[in-house]
Amino acid sequence: MQQIITRRRAGQMLAATSTLAIPGGYWVAGSEAAQKKLPVAAAISVYHPFSHADVILGKLLAGWLQRGGPGPGLELVSVYVDQFPDNDMSRQLARKYGFRITRTIDEAVTLGSDRVPVAGVLSIAEHGRYPVTPDTKQKRYPRRRFFDEIVGAMRRVEQFVPIFNDKHLGFRWDDALHMVNTARQHQIPLMAGSSLPVTWRYPAVELPIGDGVRDALVVGHSTSESYLFHALEALQCIVERRHGGETGVKAVRALRGPEILAAEKRGDWSRELLKSALGAIDASTENLTAQIAQSGTVFFAIEYRDGLRATAAMIPGAEGPMPPLYSCQLAVAVKRDAAARPFACWLKTPGIPFRHFGQLLRGFERMLRTTSPVYPVERTLLTTGVLDRLLQSLYLHKGARLETQELAIRYQPTQWGFANRKGGLAVGG
Repeated sequence: MQQIITRRRAGQMLAATSTLAIPGGYWVAGSEAAQKKLPVAAAISVYHPFSHADVILGKLLAGWLQRGGPGPGLELVSVYVDQFPDNDMSRQLARKYGFRITRTIDEAVTLGSDRVPVAGVLSIAEHGRYPVTPDTKQKRYPRRRFFDEIVGAMRRVEQFVPIFNDKHLGFRWDDALHMVNTARQHQIPLMAGSSLPVTWRYPAVELPIGDGVRDALVVGHSTSESYLFHALEALQCIVERRHGGETGVKAVRALRGPEILAAEKRGDWSRELLKSALGAIDASTENLTAQIAQSGTVFFAIEYRDGLRATAAMIPGAEGPMPPLYSCQLAVAVKRDAAARPFACWLKTPGIPFRHFGQLLRGFERMLRTTSPVYPVERTLLTTGVLDRLLQSLYLHKGARLETQELAIRYQPTQWGFANRKGGLAVGG
């Protein structure tokens, strides 16, 4: 059972972790204190304690550790809030910090004027009371609606600024494709995705760009839409660095029960990789066959267009030692052509104050200052499409293999790194 933490208790936990490092810098010249703060707007689904709005916007208001001190070179000036639950924080914080709560997204973007006075917009449609699709159990977060209204405001005044979309681009592939195509049409710098690609890694290593990769696996413990997306982003940010760059996905399939072990016999997934990934998070590899056979286990098979095979192994209980509160336990392992042993690492999201969201803000701010995304939105376009098709295979098609010709998405990775990468998140490195 997940423990409920009050904000008072969170403050006590923060006081006990006062030695936490502030995310490393990347500025070419000067410190963040010397940078002129850029005004930003936000469209959010809900703002309650530990919501994504809280752990992202809270760092704009109260610093990286959300208790004063240094923070991003950004100033929150306006927020559209879609829902106001009983534990809403937005109205109290607006009074404290002076940002405007607006009635519409257009007003948040334009501040009610005939121009866009902000340098960029954060779209955070995560958490809140929204219906779930009856077929694939995906929550209908209003990500496309937020995006369309943000772009609509910009089109009205014929002025476009960068947008960051938190998490996947939509609960349907068509929404994701629409958003990316619209951004391209209007030349809007667009970033999206999970915090997993920029969080801490243990060991702090990465796959060299251009390496040969034959097989890959990410291990986690939940098949929920939200968690599976994190697993796909963790996998993708590593395998996209393989020789030739990303080529897209040609087919996917959800495997359960005896089908998982049958797939292993066919060579569709590697037990060696599974053990390497579990070892990266110090999880037990004993009785592995019994763990795989339990009812909640699902292995998601992904066939890439260049021949790479990847697996998202979601095994309940595959969590290693008890993690810090709200920590995420995901590990990736790959077989490399140039090495006898698998490459494996744990992508770890720290608990309170959720510093990995600060890494997302660093990328967003860099995009605002350069008008260039620090990593390609095509990554999240691909993971959004894979997520949608995997859930269709699981829930609608009884684990059938689904061809995904629409996911022939090509792109090259960038050198924007993760939180504890040697040298920090340095420009160009």
